[in-house]
Amino acid sequence: MNEQRTQPNTAYAICGFNDIPSQRAMGFHLMIVDEDGSHRPWLIVVVRWGKRVFGYLNKCPHNGVKLDWERNQFFDPRGIRLMCSKHGSTFELSTGRCVDGPCKGSRLTPVALTVLDGDICVTGVRLVEEEDPSGES
Repeated sequence: MNEQRTQPNTAYAICGFNDIPSQRAMGFHLMIVDEDGSHRPWLIVVVRWGKRVFGYLNKCPHNGVKLDWERNQFFDPRGIRLMCSKHGSTFELSTGRCVDGPCKGSRLTPVALTVLDGDICVTGVRLVEEEDPSGES
Protein backbone atom coordinates (compact mmCIF):
# COMPACT_ATOMS: atom_id res chain seq x y z
CA MET A 1 0.00 0.00 0.00
CA ASN A 2 1.30 3.45 -0.92
CA GLU A 3 1.51 5.51 2.27
CA GLN A 4 1.45 8.76 0.24
CA ARG A 5 -2.17 8.17 -0.78
CA THR A 6 -4.90 9.35 1.54
CA GLN A 7 -8.26 7.67 1.68
CA PRO A 8 -11.08 9.91 0.38
CA ASN A 9 -12.78 9.84 3.79
CA THR A 10 -9.77 11.19 5.72
CA ALA A 11 -10.77 14.10 7.97
CA TYR A 12 -8.27 16.70 9.20
CA ALA A 13 -9.29 18.55 12.36
CA ILE A 14 -8.53 22.24 11.91
CA CYS A 15 -10.18 23.67 15.03
CA GLY A 16 -12.75 22.97 17.69
CA PHE A 17 -16.39 23.66 16.81
CA ASN A 18 -16.61 26.17 19.67
CA ASP A 19 -13.39 27.93 18.58
CA ILE A 20 -15.52 29.81 16.05
CA PRO A 21 -18.40 31.67 17.70
CA SER A 22 -21.79 31.42 16.01
CA GLN A 23 -22.27 34.00 13.24
CA ARG A 24 -18.53 34.41 12.78
CA ALA A 25 -15.90 33.26 10.30
CA MET A 26 -12.27 32.28 10.65
CA GLY A 27 -9.53 32.01 8.05
CA PHE A 28 -7.03 29.15 7.93
CA HIS A 29 -3.67 28.97 6.15
CA LEU A 30 -3.16 25.27 5.42
CA MET A 31 -0.83 23.35 3.12
CA ILE A 32 -2.38 20.98 0.61
CA VAL A 33 -0.64 18.05 -1.10
CA ASP A 34 -1.26 18.05 -4.86
CA GLU A 35 -1.59 14.85 -6.90
CA ASP A 36 2.08 15.09 -7.91
CA GLY A 37 3.10 15.21 -4.23
CA SER A 38 4.05 18.89 -4.21
CA HIS A 39 2.82 21.18 -1.44
CA ARG A 40 1.11 24.52 -1.88
CA PRO A 41 -0.64 27.01 0.39
CA TRP A 42 -4.38 26.50 0.74
CA LEU A 43 -6.27 29.43 2.26
CA ILE A 44 -9.82 28.72 3.37
CA VAL A 45 -12.57 30.45 5.32
CA VAL A 46 -14.85 28.56 7.70
CA VAL A 47 -18.19 30.08 8.69
CA ARG A 48 -20.15 28.92 11.71
CA TRP A 49 -23.83 29.76 11.80
CA GLY A 50 -25.54 28.15 14.77
CA LYS A 51 -24.91 24.41 14.48
CA ARG A 52 -23.93 24.62 10.79
CA VAL A 53 -20.50 25.17 9.25
CA PHE A 54 -19.63 26.24 5.70
CA GLY A 55 -16.22 26.29 4.07
CA TYR A 56 -14.85 28.05 1.00
CA LEU A 57 -11.52 28.88 -0.55
CA ASN A 58 -10.49 32.32 0.66
CA LYS A 59 -10.39 33.59 -2.90
CA CYS A 60 -12.81 35.90 -4.71
CA PRO A 61 -13.93 34.47 -8.07
CA HIS A 62 -13.73 37.96 -9.59
CA ASN A 63 -9.97 38.52 -9.36
CA GLY A 64 -8.55 35.96 -6.94
CA VAL A 65 -7.88 38.24 -3.97
CA LYS A 66 -8.44 37.11 -0.38
CA LEU A 67 -11.87 37.92 1.00
CA ASP A 68 -10.81 39.26 4.41
CA TRP A 69 -9.62 42.86 4.56
CA GLU A 70 -8.19 42.29 8.04
CA ARG A 71 -7.48 38.96 9.70
CA ASN A 72 -10.78 37.07 10.16
CA GLN A 73 -12.90 40.03 8.96
CA PHE A 74 -15.06 38.36 6.33
CA PHE A 75 -18.59 39.70 6.76
CA ASP A 76 -20.43 42.58 5.15
CA PRO A 77 -21.45 45.50 7.43
CA ARG A 78 -24.78 43.79 8.26
CA GLY A 79 -22.97 40.60 9.29
CA ILE A 80 -25.03 38.28 7.10
CA ARG A 81 -22.88 37.68 3.99
CA LEU A 82 -19.23 37.10 3.18
CA MET A 83 -17.71 40.13 1.46
CA CYS A 84 -14.69 40.56 -0.82
CA SER A 85 -12.12 43.02 0.52
CA LYS A 86 -11.32 44.53 -2.88
CA HIS A 87 -14.56 45.28 -4.72
CA GLY A 88 -17.20 44.55 -2.07
CA SER A 89 -18.85 41.58 -3.78
CA THR A 90 -21.11 39.78 -1.32
CA PHE A 91 -21.75 36.04 -1.08
CA GLU A 92 -24.48 33.91 0.48
CA LEU A 93 -23.12 31.99 3.47
CA SER A 94 -24.79 28.67 2.70
CA THR A 95 -24.11 28.51 -1.06
CA GLY A 96 -21.16 30.82 -1.74
CA ARG A 97 -23.17 32.41 -4.56
CA CYS A 98 -22.27 36.03 -5.32
CA VAL A 99 -25.42 38.11 -4.95
CA ASP A 100 -23.94 41.57 -5.49
CA GLY A 101 -20.81 43.05 -7.04
CA PRO A 102 -18.59 42.46 -10.08
CA CYS A 103 -18.80 38.66 -9.86
CA LYS A 104 -22.60 38.50 -9.41
CA GLY A 105 -23.86 35.03 -10.33
CA SER A 106 -20.53 33.25 -9.83
CA ARG A 107 -19.65 31.27 -6.69
CA LEU A 108 -16.95 30.80 -4.13
CA THR A 109 -15.21 27.42 -4.35
CA PRO A 110 -16.66 25.17 -1.63
CA VAL A 111 -14.50 23.27 0.85
CA ALA A 112 -15.90 20.01 2.26
CA LEU A 113 -16.26 20.17 6.05
CA THR A 114 -17.66 17.88 8.69
CA VAL A 115 -17.94 18.09 12.47
CA LEU A 116 -16.49 15.08 14.29
CA ASP A 117 -16.17 14.73 18.07
CA GLY A 118 -16.48 18.48 18.55
CA ASP A 119 -13.90 19.39 15.89
CA ILE A 120 -14.40 21.07 12.51
CA CYS A 121 -12.64 18.88 9.96
CA VAL A 122 -11.68 19.30 6.30
CA THR A 123 -12.40 16.30 4.08
CA GLY A 124 -11.84 15.37 0.45
CA VAL A 125 -8.25 16.67 0.25
CA ARG A 126 -4.83 15.69 1.50
CA LEU A 127 -3.17 18.16 3.84
CA VAL A 128 0.41 18.40 4.99
CA GLU A 129 0.30 17.39 8.63
CA GLU A 130 2.52 19.03 11.20
CA GLU A 131 5.24 16.72 12.40
CA ASP A 132 5.37 15.72 16.04
CA PRO A 133 8.01 18.01 17.65
CA SER A 134 9.29 15.03 19.70
CA GLY A 135 10.23 13.30 16.44
CA GLU A 136 7.80 10.44 17.04
CA SER A 137 5.18 9.53 14.45
